[in-house]
Amino acid sequence: MTASSVAVEHVLVVPTSLFHKLGHFQGFSSDTKKYLTELLKPEHASYLPRGRMEIDPSYKQLIPYVLFRYRDSAGRVCVFQYTRGKGQGESRLHAMRSIGIGGHISSEDRACKSPYEEGMRRELAEEVQIDTPYRSGLVGLINDDQTAVGKVHLGIVHIFDVEKPLVKPREPDIIEAGFQPVEKLNLDLAQFETWSQICLKALFL
Repeated sequence: MTASSVAVEHVLVVPTSLFHKLGHFQGFSSDTKKYLTELLKPEHASYLPRGRMEIDPSYKQLIPYVLFRYRDSAGRVCVFQYTRGKGQGESRLHAMRSIGIGGHISSEDRACKSPYEEGMRRELAEEVQIDTPYRSGLVGLINDDQTAVGKVHLGIVHIFDVEKPLVKPREPDIIEAGFQPVEKLNLDLAQFETWSQICLKALFL
């Protein structure tokens, strides 16, 4: 098989200049309508080779980042967390802890009415099994230009409030997974990837 015959993954990106035009921020923004109304318009979207996009900060890859929240019998807020194994897609995040499930929107999703929603559904189905009713909500965006990974990604944060803590990994590289009280997670912030640190500080402190 030649290199040219191997399928190259194409992922959804928007120009970083558009994000800056709408209002650059560092960290977390809850103003989802301001950004997503424009960012998700088809005329702003491109599907470009993932390998090239990982090193090109003139584009932002849009990434759904889903958090699972549960309130236990003692009234404590708990969040699903895990450690990224070596098989997880982004090698720069291996061995780091995370509270977010999600991934790239692929060119294979664009045949659907809403490529973003389809991509999020597909990524969730690939990564976790959800055996409980839940309510979902869109709560904000993450931008982190202080890391190499963050410079080329823009996170779109969703919270799924689950009735029971019945979320488990489908992928073998989602390890040491389970719900933990946010008080405990906040004591271990340094172990988490930057996006998870931003979410824990913005949403759970």
